[in-house]
Parts: sequence; C-alpha cells; structure tokens
Amino acid sequence: MKVVTSAPELAAAERGVGESAVVMTMGALHDGHAELMRAARRAVGADGTVIATIFVNPTQFAPGEDFDRYPRTLDDDLAICADCGVDLVFTPSVAEVYGAPGGMPADAVTVNPGPLGDILEGVTRKGHFAGVLTVVHKFLAMTAPDAAYFGEKDYQQLVLIRRMVRDLNMAVRIEGVPTVREADGLARSSRNRYLTEEERSIATTIPHALETVAASLVDGTDVAVAAGREVVAATAGIALDYLEVTDPDLDPAPASGPARALIAVRVGSTRLIDNVPCWVGAP
Repeated sequence: MKVVTSAPELAAAERGVGESAVVMTMGALHDGHAELMRAARRAVGADGTVIATIFVNPTQFAPGEDFDRYPRTLDDDLAICADCGVDLVFTPSVAEVYGAPGGMPADAVTVNPGPLGDILEGVTRKGHFAGVLTVVHKFLAMTAPDAAYFGEKDYQQLVLIRRMVRDLNMAVRIEGVPTVREADGLARSSRNRYLTEEERSIATTIPHALETVAASLVDGTDVAVAAGREVVAATAGIALDYLEVTDPDLDPAPASGPARALIAVRVGSTRLIDNVPCWVGAP
C-alpha cells in the first residue's frame, strides 16, 4: 500500500491494469468505512486499484461544529486500509486541497447543491453540502476513478453526489453501500466515540424510531412519522432535530411505493443521523 500526500504524487502513483475505485473518508475509520473499501476491492478485482482518501474537510463544518475535536487517528486508519486491500491512500493537507492553509478562499469556485442542499441536514448545517460536493468533486478529479463508493448512512450526501455527477456529466459511477450497524442496531459512525456509556444506550432509540416508522407506513406517512416521534419523545436525554419520510430521491413521500425514513437527533453534545429504506402503504 502506498501513501501519498500531494496531487503530483497521486497522479504519478502506479495503478493496476483494471478499473479503479475510490472511497472518500475523513478518517477515524470504523467497520462502515471498511465495508466500503471491501466492496470497492471486490468490484475492481485483483487487477484493479482501490484508492482511499483521508481528509478532515474544514469546509463542510459550520461555525461551532466539531472540526477541531473531530478524531484524527491516521496510524490506525492506515492499518485498516491495508487490511481491506487498499492500494493507494491520499492524505493531503488543507493547503494541498484548497491552495491555502486556512481552507477555501472566499473567491473560489464551488459546487452549489441546489434546493436539495437546503432540506433536512441543510436546514441547520448551512453551507455543509456546498463543502461536501466541492471536496468530492476535487477528489474525483484528482483520483480519476471509474467508480466511487459512499455509505447510505449519509443518505442525503449520497443523493446529492449522484445528482452532481449526473447534472455535471461526470464520467464516474457512484455506488451506494448499505449502512453497517452495531449488534443493537445503532449505525456505525465516527461520532459514536463521543458518546458516554449512558448516551450510547440512549442512542439506540434512533434505530428503534426508524423501525417504528417503517412498520407504521402501511397506515400512511403522517401516522408513521407521529409514531416515530412518540418513540423519541418517550426517551429522556435525546432531542429530535427532524424525522421525515421522503421518496428515494428526497422528494416528497409517495402515496405508495418505495421511500426513505430519515432522522437526526442530539444525544448529549453529539449530533447523530440515520435512515432506512421503507415502503409506504401495503406492500
């Protein structure tokens, strides 16, 4: 496995003769990230190249969010990459990515996420998805992969990346990988390590609320969302940001058919998100 820190090194790095795939991360890797890398490895085969990026992107953190305390565990991350069969790891500095040590200059060209960037996460995290899409666009340009793998846990992000690739006619496949969960149903997340033991127990309310919504959608979205909200309201120590049901593209929920239930909460000082695929009406 080769580790590079600059765009010229990345461009010059030797690759296999088959397809290449990239997995973009902010580090603090867990089994959810590992599954993305394993999926990429399976897809490109022994002759292909798997690239991982490790970069804590300052432009997707709003003022007051956890950029400074976001965990940096590079040595452990590199070991996980090696175990998952990654061939090439790109670990650039902020200056390498944005041309300035402080991040993106005020006059820089960025990717506008459009109206989908203003709903759900975009309501409270202003500018978040502009930062996400801009850095993803940059890394797609620098790594030049045939495919890129993203987790479904960050579902709005996945939908927006697919939309960006489609609307900007980018020649790359975007592959979604199902959320990896703990034994108690909690989605794997780098932010789970912020939780105390008590908060970790409280956080299991999240998958329980989503399961309740999914099970109640036979009676319609209003009934299902109300049932999910009751689950959250009955648990002390958890504050609901949103709980909504949409169609798979984040448009309004259908009267019947495939849908997505999405939730964001705060447990203590930690904000957590999750989602599940579901079906509105009778199957």
